[in-house]
Amino acid sequence: MERLTYKTIDEIGYDGYILKDAPERVLQFGEGNFLRAFTDHFIDVLNEKTGFNGKVVICQPRGGAKSKVINGQDGLYTLLLRGISGGKMTEQMRIISCISRCINPVEDFDELLACASNPNLRFITSNTTEAGIVYDSSCNLSDRPAASFPAKLTQFLYERYKADLPGFVILSCELIDRNGDVLLDCVRKHIRQWALPDEFDAWVQNENSFCSTLVDRIVTGYPKDEAEGLCKKFGYTDELMDAGEVYASWVIEGDKKILDELPFDKADLPVVITDNVDPFKKRKVRMLNGAHTSMSPVAFMSGIDTVGDCMKDPVISAYVKRALYDEIIPVLGQAEQKGAKEFAEAVYDRFSNPFIRHELLSILLNTTAKWKARVLPTITEYSEEKKALPEMLTFSFAAYIYLYHHASELTSEGLAGDRDGKRFVLSDDRKVLELFDSQKDENVIKTADAIMNSEDLWQGELLSIDGFTGEVIRDLKLIEEVGMYEAVKRITAANGGEGHLEHT
Repeated sequence: MERLTYKTIDEIGYDGYILKDAPERVLQFGEGNFLRAFTDHFIDVLNEKTGFNGKVVICQPRGGAKSKVINGQDGLYTLLLRGISGGKMTEQMRIISCISRCINPVEDFDELLACASNPNLRFITSNTTEAGIVYDSSCNLSDRPAASFPAKLTQFLYERYKADLPGFVILSCELIDRNGDVLLDCVRKHIRQWALPDEFDAWVQNENSFCSTLVDRIVTGYPKDEAEGLCKKFGYTDELMDAGEVYASWVIEGDKKILDELPFDKADLPVVITDNVDPFKKRKVRMLNGAHTSMSPVAFMSGIDTVGDCMKDPVISAYVKRALYDEIIPVLGQAEQKGAKEFAEAVYDRFSNPFIRHELLSILLNTTAKWKARVLPTITEYSEEKKALPEMLTFSFAAYIYLYHHASELTSEGLAGDRDGKRFVLSDDRKVLELFDSQKDENVIKTADAIMNSEDLWQGELLSIDGFTGEVIRDLKLIEEVGMYEAVKRITAANGGEGHLEHT
């Protein structure tokens, strides 16, 4: 079979949407699976449904061979979006044709800088990983290219400024808080470091919009186990095939006028333009991430290995629903409450996606910090507002203690334990692992007392929640008596778990 190119598309008679020629309107820093299944998908749909008529030129930030593969396929690749939407199985296949080319700046930095003189170019997107937006003082203006993404962007913006052309709408997609603000701060530090003109600094701030955004879509990447069969089905080979879930959300902090240029609303795309991205982030962290984190130790010690299997199990799925609807949602702020139940339904659909095998052990990585950031704030707020404890979330802490206590061998990899005759390893901050290791000869109740009283881990937060430590001890005694699965079954049923299935 021929590899996917525009020539191949003609030969196989592909009847889907294709845009072969259009001006380059978007510069994208990053060539990875996420951007190609997220922002490039959105741009492709914009082209089809709104006449956006724009191509994306990619800069491969760190260089490498990927640019040759992308250019060898004329920027084309197959995107598979699969999952559950509204309780129904959904599968979509689309050839993405919005990418014009991929530039390797290590090999041809001038090609990247030349894009700054393109008057059609108006948007910049990026996903250079969480470590990508950092200020690196070793970068210089004369570097070709500078090593870091913010330094490369500063070089590029300076070329644009010197060309006397308008600035950009810059959409950072890195998974860090206030990503747009952090990126702007890094750029301005390079401007000062390199002693660039004050007029350029003013142009960067006033003529460019550094938008903080919140992105959400699980992307699994190249479906290697299915690739051979899929390529036979499609009639071509595709080294860039990408796969992800159907669900997507893009929250952009910025002026509503962005929609005049990027008409996401007219394309019916899941994009929200807001003056404050923070409530959306809080909702995601508390509901999606909080449900993951609270569920994982409970389910893993119940003998379950994946998120999908959790949703197939009536006891664990009921536990998740109780936590979401009766404990997390009720104490979200007013801004976060809007659309919260619809978001919860989407969370449940996403957890149930049979095309994504999400291992609980991967979610359990660094559970201590995750639980503190994603679950503890809800428990604290629930206790203050309701004058009671959220019993599902409190139980999740008992499950966390029980899990770590049963991983009693400290190794270079983490805490190793045995579950049903199979070895597992928990990775966490070393001080956490060492604290649990110091308690390995104690019973689980004494271990829980030592952990909850650790000033280093919790700074007294757990002790300040009325009744929390006592409830955790009671939960642990129940787990010790009847086992994790039976304990969560009793806790959920005692709190009306079955009656809350109406929420689905």
